[in-house]
Amino acid sequence: MGARFFIVGDIHACPQELESLLSSLLLTAEDRLVFLGDYVDRGPDARAVVDLLLGMQAAAVCHMTFLKGNHEDMFLDFLGYEGRYGEAFLVNGGHATIKSYGFTHPVAGQDAAALLPPEHLDFYRALETVHVSEEAFCVHAGLNPHRSLGGQSDEELLWIRQEFIFHPHDFPHTVVFGHTPHRDVLFDLPYKIGIDTGLVYGGKLSCLEMTERKLFQIQRGSQHVNVSDVAGRWELAAPRQDAK
Repeated sequence: MGARFFIVGDIHACPQELESLLSSLLLTAEDRLVFLGDYVDRGPDARAVVDLLLGMQAAAVCHMTFLKGNHEDMFLDFLGYEGRYGEAFLVNGGHATIKSYGFTHPVAGQDAAALLPPEHLDFYRALETVHVSEEAFCVHAGLNPHRSLGGQSDEELLWIRQEFIFHPHDFPHTVVFGHTPHRDVLFDLPYKIGIDTGLVYGGKLSCLEMTERKLFQIQRGSQHVNVSDVAGRWELAAPRQDAK
């Protein structure tokens, strides 16, 4: 079996489902695993999610790329680093995140950052914005179809929704994104694939394998991972149209 390319959707602090899903992939050192961000907030244990990912990275289980989500961006701003909308962090699920780190009193900025394990702070600060390969353009929220690839703002990459989702684009990539939850994976080929399937809301955690075109999914509260062949989605895709 050759190297495979996996993309994982929004986790939102649900470590048990993440661990079960990753175990089912039977990863090898040659495989590539890209995470689309939103590791934290709303779910029960953001700290455990990052511990799991850092442990896999240290063990060199495979090639791993960690993208930033809008929730990490808010968290970083809340901690006093470069980011946006830190004032909205707590009301957007941040209370659960700081609880997972054992915060016992209201604190923010550098006082809060000092309470995080240094390796966790390094993890958040090192998150990438995009990952581009032959198979896909990976990004948390999407792309503005009316701008060039080089003209995208970080805010659009982390926050855009309808303007991207409901319009075709003329970028030379299929964009795989999270951020906006759907009941099931959104296939709009050849333009985009949305793989945030609302795990923290009682939905599923989704992982798309782009090499053999398989979809791995686990329901919230379950340990069973369902694997389906989605290659037919590409076979049925309409020819690409230039964006208007």
